[in-house]
Amino acid sequence: GHGKCDCGKCKCDEGWYGEACQYPTTCNLTRKKSNEMCKNSQDIICSGAGTCQCGRCKCANSEGNGLVYGKFCECDDRECIDDETEEICTGHGKCYCGNCYCEAGWHGDKCEFQCDITPWEIKKRCTSPDGKICSNRGTCVCGECTCHDVDPTGDWGDIHGDTCECDERNCKAVYDRYSDDFCSGHGQCNCGRCDCKEGWTGKKCEHPRSCPLSVEESAKKCQGNSNLPCSGRGRCECGQCTCFPPGDSRVYGKNCECDDRQCENADGDVCGGHGVCSCGRCICQDGWFGKLCQHSRKCNMTEEESRSLCESADGILCSGKGSCHCGKCICSPQEWYISGDFCECDDRDCDKHDGLICTGNGVCSCGNCECWEGWNGNACEIWLGREYP
Repeated sequence: GHGKCDCGKCKCDEGWYGEACQYPTTCNLTRKKSNEMCKNSQDIICSGAGTCQCGRCKCANSEGNGLVYGKFCECDDRECIDDETEEICTGHGKCYCGNCYCEAGWHGDKCEFQCDITPWEIKKRCTSPDGKICSNRGTCVCGECTCHDVDPTGDWGDIHGDTCECDERNCKAVYDRYSDDFCSGHGQCNCGRCDCKEGWTGKKCEHPRSCPLSVEESAKKCQGNSNLPCSGRGRCECGQCTCFPPGDSRVYGKNCECDDRQCENADGDVCGGHGVCSCGRCICQDGWFGKLCQHSRKCNMTEEESRSLCESADGILCSGKGSCHCGKCICSPQEWYISGDFCECDDRDCDKHDGLICTGNGVCSCGNCECWEGWNGNACEIWLGREYP
C-alpha cells in the first residue's frame, strides 16, 4: 500500500523503503518500543537473525536468496542445505521454516538417505487398520512408524503400536488429565479401550453401578449447557461435578462452567488491571474495552500515525481481518479465531484435547498453546502438578 509494482519489483512512495515498501524512512517509535515489537516468544530481537526497523524485522539476507524469513526472522532455510551437495534437502524434499519434508523413499534431516524398500511398500507397512498413515499419530520413515509421544518425561508414552494404532489417551476421562490413572482408576486400558472392574461401567469406567442414574442421565446432568460433562474441567460421578485442577478456586460452578483463568493474559494479569472477572469474562472499567480490557478508548495519535503501526509487513491494515485503534489492531470479534498483533494468526491451528482448545489449560497464542503453570503438552493436556485427592 506504499508503492507501485513495476515488472515484479516495488517502486516505493516517498517516505517508505524495502522490498515490499514495508519500512518507513522516519520512525515515530522509541527504540525500546520498536525492539519490543520485534521480540520473538523467547524475547530475542528478530530471533538473532536480523535487525529491527521501526517495530518490524529486517532479516539477514545478504545474498538476496530469501532463506531467512518470518515475522521475527524465525525461519532459516539455510538449515536445510546439505553440506556436500549444497542443495536444499539434497534435492529430495522441500524445506519449510528450516525443516526438510522428504519425498517418499527418502529420509534424514536433509533427506540424504534413501530407503531400501519401494515407496509402495513403505506406505503399506505404515498404513494402520483404519487406512491412515501411522493412524495420523506418528511419522512414517522407511516403513516404520515413529509415534508422536505426549509424555514429557521421555518414558514410553500413551501412543504405541506398529502403526501407532493404540492411543492410551482414549482411556483417560476428562478429569484424569491430572493423574496417571487410566479408566478413572477403575479398570484396565487395552490399546485405548477400557475394561472395567466389577462395580463400574461407562466408556472410561467413570460410572458406579450403584448409582440410580444411567450413564447417559449422569452425563446429561453434569453437562448443563456445555458440550462436555463438567465443561471439560471436572469429574462427573453420578450426576455431580467435582471441578479441577485440584485446589484451584478459579474453576467453579455447578457444571464447572466458570473458568476465571480465561480473564488472565500470558503474564497472569486479570483483565489487564482495568476490570473485574465474572465467570470467565471481563467487565471493563469506563474508558477501557476488549476481551481482556486491554484497549484504552482515549488515543493521542493522529489517524495516519495509528494506521502506520497497524500495517503488517505486506502493507495490509491488520491483515484485512480487523480494525485499527490507536496503533493497535482489534481483530474481528465475529471471527473468534483471529489473533496476533496484526490479526495474522489463526487460533484454529492450536491443538485441542477433550474438544477444548489448549484443553482449557492455557492461552492460544498465534496458533500455538502457551500453557499455564503446571501444564505441558502441545495442547496443555498434561498435568505436572500434584495428584488430585
